[in-house]
Formats: sequence, C-alpha cells, structure tokens
Amino acid sequence: MPTKIEKRKSGHLEISVKENVEAGISAGFEDVTLVHNALPEISRSEVNTSVQLFGRNLEAPLILESITGGVAEATRINRLLAECAQEYGPAIGVGSQRAAIENPNLAETYSVVRDSAPDALVFANLGCPQFAAGYGVEEARASVEMVKADALMIHANPLQESIQLEGEPSFAGVLAKIREVASALSVPVVVKETGSGISGEVASQIEKAGAKGIDVAGAGGTSWAAVEYFRAVRGRNRLRQSLGRALRDWGIPTCASIVETSMSTGLTVISSGGIRSGLDIAKSIALGAIAGGAALPFLKAATRGRRYLNQTVETFTEEVRTSMFLLGARSIDELKKAPVVLTGRTSEWLNERGYNTSKYAQRRAALM
Repeated sequence: MPTKIEKRKSGHLEISVKENVEAGISAGFEDVTLVHNALPEISRSEVNTSVQLFGRNLEAPLILESITGGVAEATRINRLLAECAQEYGPAIGVGSQRAAIENPNLAETYSVVRDSAPDALVFANLGCPQFAAGYGVEEARASVEMVKADALMIHANPLQESIQLEGEPSFAGVLAKIREVASALSVPVVVKETGSGISGEVASQIEKAGAKGIDVAGAGGTSWAAVEYFRAVRGRNRLRQSLGRALRDWGIPTCASIVETSMSTGLTVISSGGIRSGLDIAKSIALGAIAGGAALPFLKAATRGRRYLNQTVETFTEEVRTSMFLLGARSIDELKKAPVVLTGRTSEWLNERGYNTSKYAQRRAALM
C-alpha cells in the first residue's frame, strides 16, 4: 500500500501535468535583450555549446531539473530523462530523496538515473526541512551514494511547506547544517530554491556556509503554491486553498535573482524558474549564470514519450546555439560577455535593490 509520501509525490506529478501550475508573474526574460551582432564573423558550425560544471562536461548548458522519485511511476519517467541525458549531454537532477532514505525499497526510483546515464552530471537532492528536523551528514552521504551523484542539491521550499497540507515549515538551523554537510562531503553542495528565487543577501550567507553553487529557481515558472492549492482543493481545505491563491506569485523573479546572486557572490549560479526555451538559457548565461534548467517542459514531454522528450532537448540546445551565433559567440565563455540591455520590471527591481545599471555595466565591462 502506498505511503503518505508516495501518495503526495504521485499527486504532485499528476497535478503538474494536468493543471495550470505556472506562476502569474513573469520570470523577466522579456526584459532581457541580447544585442544582435549583424556581422558575427563566425560560422554557425563553429559554435560550441559545451560547458564544464562540477567536474563533468555538458554538451549544452542545460539541466533537466529535479523532478521526481519515490513513487512507482517515477521509475519510468526518471529512466526516460536519464537516457535522454546520456544521449544528448545535459545534466540531470532527481526529486527529493527523502522517500528512499526513509524507505530503502524506493531507492531504485532514483538510482535508475545513474544506471541509465553513467556519463551524465547527476544531482542528488534533499530538502532543508529534513535537515532542520535532524538529517545530517549520514543522510546526505546516503543520498549521494544512492545515485552516485556529482553534487548534492539541498532544496529550499519555505513557500511550499507553508501551504502544503502536510507541510513542515521549519528552517531553524539550516545554514549550520549546510555548513556541516558541505565540509564533510566529497562532492559540492548546491542550494536550490523551488520557485521563489534567492536574494543577494541569502546568496552571501550560502557562500559563507561553504556551498559551491546556487540554483536560483526564481518566480515565473512552476508555482508550488499553485500545486499545493490544487491539492488543497482535492482535500477540501479552505485555508490552504486561500493561502495558495494569495501566494501563488510570491518570490523574486528569475532574471533579478540571477543578477543579485551572481553580483553578490563568487558561487556557480544556475538559472531556473520559467525557462521555456534555449533563448532563455542564453539570456541567463549573459546575466551571470553558468547554465539553465527546467522541469515542467521536460516532465510534460517525458509523459508523451521518448521522441517528444528528445525533440524538446534538441530544440533547447539548437536555440542556445543559434542565439550564440547571432551574438558572434563561439563558446559559453564568450556568451558570458555578450552585451545585454535590461529594461522593464527587471531593471526597476535591480535599481530599487541597489544593483543599479552602472554597477551592472561595470561588472560586464570587467568580463571583457
């Protein structure tokens, strides 16, 4: 008989595929314009989209973000995603491994990723609430070993935990746990939000705690407040429904979060949250990220089958490649230096937060 965690994970998958769980606010990519180069002086065939990330080579700066695990149908989805990662070269993350830490019989729903993608960059995954509740180095090591991971993502989801029917909204002592785990593991630790973004101030705290990277997972993509709202509707919980409606668009938009975190720290920054094309990834890298990831587009493609998933990954990669060609960028390092124009809400946000245009321009100039 399925456990409560398995039922919850199954519900998350079903709702994410069937319902509109996108945030009502924008991630900000429409405010980011890459300055076109009419004479790129290169051939498109010269463009190299590969990038080094945490000791692995990615054929494109793309991450199949943490999606699932811990429930029967996750095995099929994770196998499809992993086989795609092995063939096309993006990185891949697994969903929270708490279920398998508590019930080792579920480990295969996660380990299938490494079994199917021996050469891919794989991220293990555990949540801040579990570390606040007592998880430590032992559980972190177990999650890494379970999928033979190249890095551990510790996901921060205070919004989701506040709305979830079974939520555990306690984050006390999490920074100390990140410091403990980061100092003990042989693989890097990456702190990942889940749809509400990371500010410059929090990024600095994460860096001081010893993490090596951040996945901003900003507002503008999948809203876990919306996912939990639909679960509350099914559970007939009016309070949780109200919270889900009110806070659906809570958070720092992705593009603003990329700039804040990359300007405030020396951490490796990964962009996610509302990325729906390879152009969004190219814009993310020009803003300060090393790569970009998405979950919902690849989950929906995977549920349709291998061909649709492969086509989606191919499309994202070719959009990155074409964007680079139109900028005259042969490599990801050259893409990082591409001229950018910031307008609209993203520009207003950054100026209000003290990341004004002149400071950003100075940082860009230093890359040249």
